[in-house]
Amino acid sequence: MDADLKAQVEELYKRLGTSFAETVRMFARQSAQENGMPFMLHILEQKNPQRIGVVKGKLIVPEDMEKYNEDVLELFGDL
Repeated sequence: MDADLKAQVEELYKRLGTSFAETVRMFARQSAQENGMPFMLHILEQKNPQRIGVVKGKLIVPEDMEKYNEDVLELFGDL
């Protein structure tokens, strides 16, 4: 994995209250449960500050993402 990308996602996951390793574990568990990718793949046409995505190869993360931590922990708490 590209070092810059890894640094970006590690910072993102830290802001979300988790770690890269834990996120990989969540991804793997959801993939197994859904028997496929645990999310829909799509191309964002424009930057939407309420969504995380990739626009023209750059990871887009809302600045206020921390406020969503509790929702994320609640969603994935049983994993």
